Amino acid sequence: MPASKPHAHYMEQALLQAQQARLSARPNPAVGCVIVRDGVIVAQGFTQPAGGPHAEVMALREAGSASVGATAYVTLEPCSHFGRTPPCSLGLIEAGISRLVYGCQDANPQVAGQGLAQLKTAGVEVVGPVMQAECEASNRAFLTHMRTKKPLVINKMAMSLDGRTAMQSGESQWITGAEARAQVHLLRAQSCAVITGIGSVLTDNPSMNCRADELAAAGGSAAAIEGLKQPLRVVVDSQLRMPVEAKLLQQSGAVLIATCVQDESRFTPLIKAGAQVWVGPANEQGHVDLAALLAELGRRQCHQVLVEAGAHLSGSFLAESLVDQLTIFMAPKLLGSKARPLFELPFEQMSQAYGLKIESMTSVGVDWRIEASPKGPDN
Repeated sequence: MPASKPHAHYMEQALLQAQQARLSARPNPAVGCVIVRDGVIVAQGFTQPAGGPHAEVMALREAGSASVGATAYVTLEPCSHFGRTPPCSLGLIEAGISRLVYGCQDANPQVAGQGLAQLKTAGVEVVGPVMQAECEASNRAFLTHMRTKKPLVINKMAMSLDGRTAMQSGESQWITGAEARAQVHLLRAQSCAVITGIGSVLTDNPSMNCRADELAAAGGSAAAIEGLKQPLRVVVDSQLRMPVEAKLLQQSGAVLIATCVQDESRFTPLIKAGAQVWVGPANEQGHVDLAALLAELGRRQCHQVLVEAGAHLSGSFLAESLVDQLTIFMAPKLLGSKARPLFELPFEQMSQAYGLKIESMTSVGVDWRIEASPKGPDN
């Protein structure tokens, strides 16, 4: 009989399975499952698109009778409620699994410890959490949404070494190289929604979608790309200036216009063009209340939101403490003092300076990818 390896070894394999579901599982969490018997992996699986089998079911199907007396490694606590699919906890019990090793507990109130309790009651040995930090990180957006009812907000920016995003004229193609642009497509694909402002639409006429070729270049697996779900594209358009001929409305995929305008007669052309319109409250400046918009996206089961916008809107998200993570691609270029800034933050005193915690810096082609978390003013 082969020697048994540490639990972390098999959980790492389960995490690799979970990665294959990151582009297609939403609004479900991306979960991986590995079934081990006598020290040998006999089956593995990952969450299928919403409505399809969960990771545990996929692995149990592959294992067949080999699941009897085996150990299941799952990155997230098995679900214990009837949704679009039956509870995975019951499936594991009925398949004869003798031990369940889990990565982290589910924050969904419909599960939250109940799946583990069901397994224990049925006599299944439950071990965990194992590699908790890594497993929580793999579903950070899902867990954030379950705990707060709000999406995880990532603000993605591309800038020159001197912190500029475009020339004074607005010209910005391309600051970063092909490798960085491919990673942006991967970020979009991992997000439930992508937010931009009407200024960017009128200036750049972007598509804001993700393409299979770019995802492949960024290292996306064939299975993940095949199950790709395009994110909801959201345009913050307080005064409803969105042109019906915009590229966003000429392509497949859902588009949501967030506005303060309440005159429904002005919605008609956009709705006929295929857009949805959400009328939200206005802030003191008469612009869409961004916190209310994020709450609405949370109600729509958006776990992760990617902000891809100009300096004004990006600055507003940051100033209102609505950003959880900054992803900045920095190119080895200088655009000069007349070029446009990264954020519009009209600070006048050093005490107003916004602190950031740099989480990582990695090279991407000729560029650098910086991950940072906001700390707030005077930190």
